[in-house]
Amino acid sequence: MRNSCIYNGIVSHTRFKPVKHHLKYNTFSLLIDLDEIESLDKDIPIFSLNKFNIFSFYNKDHGERDGKSLKDWVLDNLKKFNIQQNINKIKILCYPRIFGYVFNPLSIFYCYENDLIKAVFYEVKNTFNEQHTYIFKIKNNKSIEKKCKKRFYVSPFMDMDTYYNFKLSKPDSKLFVSIKQSDKKGHILSAVQTGERKELSFKQLIINFFKYPLMTVKIISAIHFEALLLWKKGAIYRSRVKKIKNNLSFED
Repeated sequence: MRNSCIYNGIVSHTRFKPVKHHLKYNTFSLLIDLDEIESLDKDIPIFSLNKFNIFSFYNKDHGERDGKSLKDWVLDNLKKFNIQQNINKIKILCYPRIFGYVFNPLSIFYCYENDLIKAVFYEVKNTFNEQHTYIFKIKNNKSIEKKCKKRFYVSPFMDMDTYYNFKLSKPDSKLFVSIKQSDKKGHILSAVQTGERKELSFKQLIINFFKYPLMTVKIISAIHFEALLLWKKGAIYRSRVKKIKNNLSFED
């Protein structure tokens, strides 16, 4: 049985201020064991690694975004930030490319020592083709919850001087990921992704293709549509003061 799988579920966002706004949509994500990705390419005709297909995964969409090994990139950064663990399994939670297109607002690397998560990489992208990765060392798998300062411009309607509270459970039969954004006066935003595990197989990919047609195009379209609704509600635009390509920070 593969370690890799599909999670069918829901993504919801609730903004509490400066204006109230809520959205929810059905989606599916892949959880890919990086040691299995080449076998997925060989075994599933409609899934490819670094090649165009109905579904595909490209190394250049993540990490340093240079197309090189993502496993090596993760291990290099664990060593760089002195996370001394015997990491023997790395999984990434992300959307796949569908007919060559994807936008991943958030991808998560889970770094395991056997069955215990020892580090988590939260890879955040914005719509300006920029990326920041927040890296955490995990000591307690019962409560995988971390807080850090916001270091990356994401939404044009959010201030930079805020904090994130990341919380997740170990992905198993269920998926749970929560990010809350706060300032000194309280919560600003809550984003939650939940899902139920399905086999990563030809059959399940076909089912999801018809269940969520052109999902990745709809995601980027929904982001811009919801931004328009926020603007119409009176949200104030915040411009970037700094442009980046890739960046990362160790938050422990």
